[in-house]
Amino acid sequence: MATRSAVVLGASGLVGGQLLRLLREDSAYSAAILLTRRALGLEGGKVREVVVDFERAETFRPFVSVDDVFCCLGTTMKKAGSEDAFRKVDFDAPLAVAREARAAGAGQYLIVTAVGADAKSRVFYSRVKGEIESALMALEFPRGLKIFRPSLLVGDRADRRPAERMAMAVMRATRPVFVGAMARYRAIDASAVARAMLRVATDGPSATAVELYEGERLFGVSR
Repeated sequence: MATRSAVVLGASGLVGGQLLRLLREDSAYSAAILLTRRALGLEGGKVREVVVDFERAETFRPFVSVDDVFCCLGTTMKKAGSEDAFRKVDFDAPLAVAREARAAGAGQYLIVTAVGADAKSRVFYSRVKGEIESALMALEFPRGLKIFRPSLLVGDRADRRPAERMAMAVMRATRPVFVGAMARYRAIDASAVARAMLRVATDGPSATAVELYEGERLFGVSR
């Protein structure tokens, strides 16, 4: 019997789109609410779309009393156009929703960041990813915080540039080289990350308040 409910951020992205597909098919979930900045046309069945302003908590506060929050939000510096704009997507929005969800009784928060995330990094991208991880840890979700740190994501993206496609082809071909400690840098299919998120979400209680999935551990739960 379907009893679980979920909020999804970033349903239009590579991982988010795959996760949404899995949620539609998963009998454990009775409802999936997509919080989005613009209409995506993905509503139907158990899926509800809600257009929100992530800078105004009142626009999403009524919708975050759920079991699981999945955050697949993310942009690039090129798309964002500035460090401030990048931070709004990769830090401000995920944290704003997390705070409201925690206050509303959400059980767990699952987020995709990136390999190399480190709040002390000199690299802006990695630093912001690390900062959002640290900020979420402080909220102490009852069923824990689950962090997924993939390297290069493999999947079909409409706006992928030729150089990116070439890099993906190289990463696919060299995946067997990245083993052991180097596994964290191995390219991974977006669908595999989505599978890992859903599998971890529906597992029993976490052994620790924060669970980190990268490298071999991420590949293990994605199979």
